[in-house]
Amino acid sequence: MPRLETILLATDGSAASEPASEQAIDLAIQVDARLLVVSVLASARQPSEAATAQGAPDSESLDSDSRDSMSARAQGIVQRARAAGANATYLVWDGEAGEAIVAAADSECADLIVVGSHGRSGVSRFFIGSVSDFVVRHAHCPVMVVRGKFEGLRR
Repeated sequence: MPRLETILLATDGSAASEPASEQAIDLAIQVDARLLVVSVLASARQPSEAATAQGAPDSESLDSDSRDSMSARAQGIVQRARAAGANATYLVWDGEAGEAIVAAADSECADLIVVGSHGRSGVSRFFIGSVSDFVVRHAHCPVMVVRGKFEGLRR
């Protein structure tokens, strides 16, 4: 079996992605691999004319806030990983999530991608789409999908 040198953790920093973060950190420590935490900032969209007229923040301001927030969440995961003994860094990529994760893995020569899944299936997954499904189908390295807890719809 080839040695894992770089493990890419694809995360949005949400509570739902936490199980994948934990698995990636543990695995990086166990096999002494570099952990690269990658978060994707969705491509900016122009605000509507109505939103602009009402004094909504411009797209550059929203981008900056989103990038700062994404970076802060990724840094938090890196700090946890380092505290546990892992060699960890992070990147924030722009674009569509699935495509950006695959591109980051290729660019950084990742040996494994770890990505979370919300545990949805069937019709729910069809309507919501699935970044993890895209990554599994398009990645050029193995992908570990870590299923989180799905709490379903609350009544």
